[in-house]
Amino acid sequence: MAMLTAKLSCSPAATASLGRRSGPARRAAVVRASAGSYADELVSTAKTVASPGRGILAIDESNATCGKRLASIGLDNTEVNRQAYRQLLLTTAGLGEYISGAIMFEETLYQSTTDGKTFVDCLKDQNIMPGIKVDKGLVPLPGSNNESWCQGLDGLASRCAEYYKQGARFAKWRTVVSIPCGPTALAVKEAAWGLARYAAIAQDNGLVPIVEPEILLDGDHGIERTLEVAEKVWSEVFFYLAENNVLFEGILLKPSMVTPGAEHKEKASAEAIAHDTLTMLRRRVPPAVPGIMFLSGGQSELEATMNLNAMNQSANPWHVSFSYARALQNSVLKTWQGRPENIEAAQKALLVRAKANSLAQLGSYTGEGESDEAKKGMFQKGYTY
Repeated sequence: MAMLTAKLSCSPAATASLGRRSGPARRAAVVRASAGSYADELVSTAKTVASPGRGILAIDESNATCGKRLASIGLDNTEVNRQAYRQLLLTTAGLGEYISGAIMFEETLYQSTTDGKTFVDCLKDQNIMPGIKVDKGLVPLPGSNNESWCQGLDGLASRCAEYYKQGARFAKWRTVVSIPCGPTALAVKEAAWGLARYAAIAQDNGLVPIVEPEILLDGDHGIERTLEVAEKVWSEVFFYLAENNVLFEGILLKPSMVTPGAEHKEKASAEAIAHDTLTMLRRRVPPAVPGIMFLSGGQSELEATMNLNAMNQSANPWHVSFSYARALQNSVLKTWQGRPENIEAAQKALLVRAKANSLAQLGSYTGEGESDEAKKGMFQKGYTY
């Protein structure tokens, strides 16, 4: 099991006494990571998700957000329609070639196909790890500059234990940081501490935690400001992960790419985004972490894939891949339109996007033959998940 070493904090007098030859030898305190009996399984799960040429399909939208997606194609927000859409995605033949994990909303974790096969079993049959969203959403953070914090720590241990029994093997907790609102030191610390407590609790119950402090695209700031904030946020996150004795080999990260604000006057090239994003990661993320699974955050399908490809043009100390929702699903929804006769075409659209991002993870994506739909941006100011 991995070990974390904590330095002793000593007063000057104590430090002086430690240096005396006549004093007894002192050893640094060694703190065992909190993953407990699940440590080996957590490492194995994380490595499976971070496997070459594969990434994560994020379908963990809340019922309200899924309703907005369904409304965009003229469908009512009912459990039947949500189940039908998730069944379309999770029963796509060949998906496991490109997808290693699927993050689900609680409703989906307990659902089955119309033939009675659980969605968990559909995923396992394709060697796709079932995952689960465990946070309870964002609420206003008192004392901040109109910022948010993520709730859900109360009862988290028991929820994680139940999700594990249902077949989930990794978890996701999303909090956000807003550059136009500061971010304030309070908001950054709250985000980092909440993620660290969640990660420790998830590991203690057998779930690999995806650590996601999303730096929102909102704003007109340049890429340099995003880099500055990202470095600050990830510095805090890893400080508190270590404070909570989280096993780094048993986590995955879901960062934002380092891009200019969505309203900045100049767009950055894929090469510039890759350079600054990798610079930030190399400065802040230990190589013990097995996988970096980027969120798309409102980029177009094409942008998200091109940027990922640019980051895989040289070797990285971690598996650099994707955990996309809209950037995998947008074309699928528009192809499906809620019609049974379109299911096969919609599943083919999913495979097209999944394969494109698989190639990007391998650094082999060219962008040839992409549709105009894939080039459309999906940024929404003040987007809620």
